[in-house]
Amino acid sequence: MKTCSEMKTCSEIKTCSEIKTELSKFSGQEVNYVHEFLAHTKGQKSWSQMLEEAISEKLAVNFAIACNSGTSALHMAMAAIGIKKGDEVIVPGLTVVMDAYAVIHMGATPVFADVNPDTYTIDPLDIKRKITKKTKAIITVSLQGLFADMDPIIEIAKKHKIYVVDDSAQNLMGKYKGNFAGTLGDISILSFENKKHMTSGSEGGMLLTNNEKFAVNARKFGGIGYKHMTAKAGRTSLALSSVQDPNYERFDTVGLNYRMPEICAAVGLAQFERIEEIVTKRQKVARLFSHAVIDCNWIKPQLIPIDYLHSHYTFSFEFLGLEKFGMTWKDFYNLYTEAGGDGFYSACVVPYLEPVFKNSNNKKLKLISTLNHCPVAEDLQKKIMQFKTNYRSLEEAENKANILKKVIDKIGRVK
Repeated sequence: MKTCSEMKTCSEIKTCSEIKTELSKFSGQEVNYVHEFLAHTKGQKSWSQMLEEAISEKLAVNFAIACNSGTSALHMAMAAIGIKKGDEVIVPGLTVVMDAYAVIHMGATPVFADVNPDTYTIDPLDIKRKITKKTKAIITVSLQGLFADMDPIIEIAKKHKIYVVDDSAQNLMGKYKGNFAGTLGDISILSFENKKHMTSGSEGGMLLTNNEKFAVNARKFGGIGYKHMTAKAGRTSLALSSVQDPNYERFDTVGLNYRMPEICAAVGLAQFERIEEIVTKRQKVARLFSHAVIDCNWIKPQLIPIDYLHSHYTFSFEFLGLEKFGMTWKDFYNLYTEAGGDGFYSACVVPYLEPVFKNSNNKKLKLISTLNHCPVAEDLQKKIMQFKTNYRSLEEAENKANILKKVIDKIGRVK
């Protein structure tokens, strides 16, 4: 098997050298693994199985199931724990809409709980207020790379005999009291979408659990319902003569095809082999931005409690310029970009205020928008500024952080 660097044609060598630069997103074994996949030279294990096993071992979780997106993983999780029509699932008021979508696709109803104003993550006290006899699960979300406060949430879930589904899409390798993201829920999910800590090419995800029954349920639901799916390695090994038979029955579960393509798993495996390096670099970028905003009384960075390790999907803060001295979110954005900054993101609109709910002709969706109100989440959403941390070089990140610092200094750090 020849590696990419050993290929003979000039065009192949040039293409590989362009991809595998020091500053490339794919500077590890990605090209070699993709070439190996295309050349069909691997051994017995599939690339998705190798990726599952690598993540399972690193995070010390029993079962890992690769799929084609984090959203698919959420849908699989809902199916795995048996969410059905008439159930309620508690969801953070400040998150992306996909957490609610996964609930709705099962015929259940998302109920939104407010968030902690300092960490932006779901508030255990409001979870308690939102629990009813219909509540079957809580979805926790690690926002921008910071865990929710899991201990009280797990305690609440055990008391009410409901499940915890942890959405760690933005928090690969983050920690809560020594525990890796993706390991504390009854089921957890990761995302490998292109902007996340690691990617499997453009889209991808992983479902994690220590519960064998949930793993089988999830794998069957996301694997078209094949009856021989198992918790760890997909279908059991059957003699070819058993499958090549008109009486062989394949399906015992209604499922969807959420499986991760093998070429994506090859890219994902190469990315995961460098995951500590990738996450550490994001954390270094976040520190640069953190230093830029220090001692500014109209910028309030996301609080990182003791015993949490923030994986910094972004560096985020609450902008208080409007109430302090009349500067709008967009005014500050324009000052930053005019000074040479490359922009930053806002938090997503709280899900129940998105047009899919509030403008819907569907009575159930419209009702979700009408009945839910999370004042802290609604207020925070309009103030949060999210600076990206996935710069290819620390020099470029330092330049952007310095631009931010200069803009703040020009306005004045105390107002």
